Amino acid sequence: MVPVFVFRTYFYNQMSSTLIINIKQLVNTRDAKQPLRGKELASLPIINDAYVDIEDGIINGYGTMESFHKEKKNTTNNLVDAKGAMVLPCWCDSHSHLVYAGSREDEFVDKIRGLSYAEINARGGGILNSSKKLNEVSEDELFVQAWKRLEEVSRLGTGALEIKSGYGLSVEGELKMLRVIKKLKQKSNLPIKATFLGAHTYPQAFKENHQGYIDMIINDMLPVIAKEKLADYIDVFCEKGFFSAEEMETICKAGLSYGLKPKLHVNQLNSIGGIEAGIKLNAVSLDHLEVLNEKEIQLLSKSSTQESGWNGICTLLPTAAFFLRMHLQPARQLIDCGCAVALASDFNPGSSPSGNMNFVVALSCIQMKMLPEEAINAATINGAFAMDIANETGSISVGKKANLIFTKPVPSIAFLPYCFGTNLIDKVMIGGEFVEG
Repeated sequence: MVPVFVFRTYFYNQMSSTLIINIKQLVNTRDAKQPLRGKELASLPIINDAYVDIEDGIINGYGTMESFHKEKKNTTNNLVDAKGAMVLPCWCDSHSHLVYAGSREDEFVDKIRGLSYAEINARGGGILNSSKKLNEVSEDELFVQAWKRLEEVSRLGTGALEIKSGYGLSVEGELKMLRVIKKLKQKSNLPIKATFLGAHTYPQAFKENHQGYIDMIINDMLPVIAKEKLADYIDVFCEKGFFSAEEMETICKAGLSYGLKPKLHVNQLNSIGGIEAGIKLNAVSLDHLEVLNEKEIQLLSKSSTQESGWNGICTLLPTAAFFLRMHLQPARQLIDCGCAVALASDFNPGSSPSGNMNFVVALSCIQMKMLPEEAINAATINGAFAMDIANETGSISVGKKANLIFTKPVPSIAFLPYCFGTNLIDKVMIGGEFVEG
């Protein structure tokens, strides 16, 4: 049953308060304790003709306008009339590479001419190209570029973000990236999680000495990262020509010894045992999953539905597959098998140069046949679970951050992915404050 009135008591004269009234539909009003799986993803609690009460940037109460009038709430504080807008929790983008230097549109043209992602990488492009650019700019310049992107995605409705390193590919470069992410955390009101992805590819100097680079990650990078508290997670690109499942396991076990939980790139281009290794490592999420065979889908399903099994999330990145002209992930099969599915942007300069989660949601409906309700849940509450922040964001719930999307006038929830080419966001609120611009 959808709650019609929820409220928490505060001393009003000690806090800033905002009251939002006349909301056409208040979307995703729930306090989920676990990621949504299978059929649960299609359930999207909505309150019609609603209000939200906010105290000091936190949701303090919500319900119907009818209950609001009955309770005769105090409206003398900051009053916001939604004027019939829909209000949703902000998008929780649980997989991005937002910190990078420069763009790679030349490679975009190379792809149009027929070169594959692997071919571009093999000739020094791809990740190695971004690594070269990153190591040529200062930490301050890198921060300026990243901050502009963060402002852009927040205006598009992203209210929580995971950001990976992985373009440094050296002790100095990786630390520079992670320090920039730390500065973003400190300056921004968005919940931000940092992931160490030193194992993104092998630098040219270690092309024939894989163990040497793995030793550098374990012995030279991880101790400093742990000492400076620069990362929340560890990641490895498990793929042919990059890191094997065995190498991924070695690196992740080293990261776990420093308290860094795995969030892993697996099965983007090939199936090489990353699923099995990721489940064994109890990864928070297994990301990409463009290439899945029936056995792997069943393994993900069985593991996620057993109480003693893997309780992680399958994070799908449809805009990367779209940009690379690959088959999109089998979202329908994963959902129908009972898996927990999240959606994320994979925002990066090479394979997904966009952090627009609205398009991610639309593409998931259009090309992966997810219902609008499933896509919204996957991009909000399940995305929050994929960053271990579902206790503070991802749904409309008392005690969570007031990170909210206000839509322009729309007839229904389904209209959001249906009208994919139009910006339907009117304004965005982060921590109870409207985002400027």
